Amino acid sequence: MAAISASPELLRRAVAPKAVGWAAVFLAVFGLWIALPPVMTRSALWPFLLCGVAAALGAWVTTQGERKLGWGAVGVAVICAVLGYGATLSSVAHLDGAQLSDAGPGVVDWGQMINLMFVFATPLAYAALGGLFSERSGVVNIGLEGMMLAGCFFGVLGADKLDSWLLGVVCAMVSGAVLGLIHAFLSIHMRADQIVGGTAINFLALGVTGYFFIEVYGENGTISSEIPDIPDVNLHFLDHIPPHSYGPHGFWYTAIGNLNLMIWILFGLLVAVQILMFRTSIGLRLRAVGEHPRAADTVGISVYATRYGAVVLSGVVASLGGAYLAIGYTHSFTENMTAGRGFIGLAALIFGNWRPGGAFAAALLFGFFGGLATRIQQYGYEPQVLLQALPYVVVLVAVVGVIGRSIPPASVGRPYVRQ
Repeated sequence: MAAISASPELLRRAVAPKAVGWAAVFLAVFGLWIALPPVMTRSALWPFLLCGVAAALGAWVTTQGERKLGWGAVGVAVICAVLGYGATLSSVAHLDGAQLSDAGPGVVDWGQMINLMFVFATPLAYAALGGLFSERSGVVNIGLEGMMLAGCFFGVLGADKLDSWLLGVVCAMVSGAVLGLIHAFLSIHMRADQIVGGTAINFLALGVTGYFFIEVYGENGTISSEIPDIPDVNLHFLDHIPPHSYGPHGFWYTAIGNLNLMIWILFGLLVAVQILMFRTSIGLRLRAVGEHPRAADTVGISVYATRYGAVVLSGVVASLGGAYLAIGYTHSFTENMTAGRGFIGLAALIFGNWRPGGAFAAALLFGFFGGLATRIQQYGYEPQVLLQALPYVVVLVAVVGVIGRSIPPASVGRPYVRQ
């Protein structure tokens, strides 16, 4: 009877800090929102006041045992306060060009910002989903960066020489599978240190792609502009749905009506991976191998075969992010063009607690700041560089405040020796 009477009190203690933490996050976002179109308050007092209250609430939540949510709220409050202050210093024309008849589009075009968020988040999400397969099976995959880079180059090479973007994507997938197989051999069969093995994969990809790039396209790296590109999916009916944004197209068409085919494939892949990993026997076997390989081996699951398949599949999915980056977005290749996106994808995976939805949400967060950096060019070079660095700062904050609290698969990083 005492336990029953105490349960409401325990429930209140568990729920209240979480509710306050999420309220702090929304309060911080609201503090930024009032400094942006269409409200555009011109006083920095309100963003600072609201974000300061949000940071205080987040700090209180950390003292109640919800450190992950609390520190997250504090981080969001600080970022929103800085961005809100910058917005109050900006002119109205720079923020929202639609306010002036002779101005071009401003920084804050919500439809365009959502579009860019998906564009920049897509390669990160592919890398994160690739890492999900490998790490859920118990193999750390630091080599996601190299697998993405291989997908970039061999995707361009295949599309150029075979005159087909689809065959280019296939070539990218094959290159990712090969690197995944090498990483699996080193980690599973040779039982090498998986961090060192993944780092070796990154350097191998960097060297191979750099060598063949110069060998095929010359020292100047001249790639034909006629390379077949992955097409966009045009949903013209969205152009007639209000609200209408600044420019020739409506809000919904600007946001999602002209996305690349690889982005829509990503949406479907997210659903498929969620079902496969948590609703099928295949996913159960893979997760069992990552959590307790000896028990899985005892009931007849092949630990080695499962891990080999998962790591190879990891390389295939990560290389799709590289293919999108090269022949779906930039339409070219430059040496080391992934520029750390594989590592950010790995951070998004850990940030999302090794789940597809959480990893995609983290990728969207990083993608938002990447897209914002491209919108802020009219303010000058320095603010653009600072915003381009912000996703890496977010990764560092995630490493310090989030990764330490996340619970990885129990046997990740541990080679299995069958007895």
